[in-house]
Amino acid sequence: MVIFVRTVLFAVLFVFGISPTFATQNGLVQVSAGIKYEFLARWDVDQLNKILKVDTPAFAGITVSYTPARNAVRLYRITYNSVIPEMGNKPTVTSGLLAVPDTDGKSFPTVSYQHGTVYGKQQVPSFAEQSPETQLMIAQFAGQGYMLIGADYFGLGISTEPEGYMVKGSHQQATYDLVIASRAVLADMKLSSDKLFLAGWSQGGFVTMAMLEKLEMVGLKVDGAATASAPLDVYALMEGFLVYPRKFDAVWLNSIMILSSFAYENYYGVPGLAHSLLTDEYYDIAKKAYDRQPFNAADITTDLHKLIRPEYFDPHYFANSAFGKLIFEAQSYRWLIKSPVRNYYGEIDEAITTGVGRMAMTYAQSMGSGNSNVEAVSTGPTTHRGTFATAVPQWKIWFDSK
Repeated sequence: MVIFVRTVLFAVLFVFGISPTFATQNGLVQVSAGIKYEFLARWDVDQLNKILKVDTPAFAGITVSYTPARNAVRLYRITYNSVIPEMGNKPTVTSGLLAVPDTDGKSFPTVSYQHGTVYGKQQVPSFAEQSPETQLMIAQFAGQGYMLIGADYFGLGISTEPEGYMVKGSHQQATYDLVIASRAVLADMKLSSDKLFLAGWSQGGFVTMAMLEKLEMVGLKVDGAATASAPLDVYALMEGFLVYPRKFDAVWLNSIMILSSFAYENYYGVPGLAHSLLTDEYYDIAKKAYDRQPFNAADITTDLHKLIRPEYFDPHYFANSAFGKLIFEAQSYRWLIKSPVRNYYGEIDEAITTGVGRMAMTYAQSMGSGNSNVEAVSTGPTTHRGTFATAVPQWKIWFDSK
């Protein structure tokens, strides 16, 4: 009788286009010794369209026309083993999102989305209810037949590591290992993917390009990579903050200096690095911010001349400091890019200058007759969030054409 009921149930599920694997997956599923996944939620079409029409405009401060969602989406958290390259390949466990269209399809193109800077440990893809940027990607891509994956990065999500903010090797490892883990999960779900696209905003733009470099190095085909407001060269960006500030620079640029200084101290093993950059007055509260301990954000000055020690405003000192030398290596465009790339930038972006936003194309085109694989695309007079909101539907159109 039990077998009969189960058989009838599975038949009904298939009639309605629901995979029995999806329907019964409410607990933790162990795929291998280092990979497991769990069902989180199902977001229906109405919820996805609310994200596109109401929530994203509220987040971005701009109204953009998005293609409406046409299918519901099932969300999963993948937990997987990885290693930290900067710490001698120290083993670690981290997490990421898998969003699957809730249809009867068996093969979908995949978008790997790399998220921007966050201030809460769980404002990341696999905690999508806390991540407005991830919600937009789910609604615009997974709601239209793409699978979406997104690494939480080391130190965020479920990770117990310190945050690896703008630590290039660790970002490459976390994102690459999620691609591999997600394919194992898809195989367990009896699904597959025939195309891989990369996309990222802000910090995630840097991570996207770093990830592309890693994937090209190991020979994994990428059908297209797109970014918005990408800090392609962190040294050039920071030098601008310190030496050539703009009148409309964002007040939250202090966070980039704070998070990177502590992350580099931890990941590259340079004791006292953050304290060498940050003034005594703000060091303790800055450390609380990095450690995600309770603090009042208003207590951290937005005046970089009060936050940063005066010697760092001397370009020669900055270039030769331990921090400056590490930041100089934080770039994600100086290689011969073989995949199609589009870097979207905003002309009034309060964080990323047009020069930095265009840097990968400028570098690529400086090679002989020019590497035409890399294109910089203006989103017009858009802010940091506005650039992202405007770029996303353009990413979709471009990926659809591939």
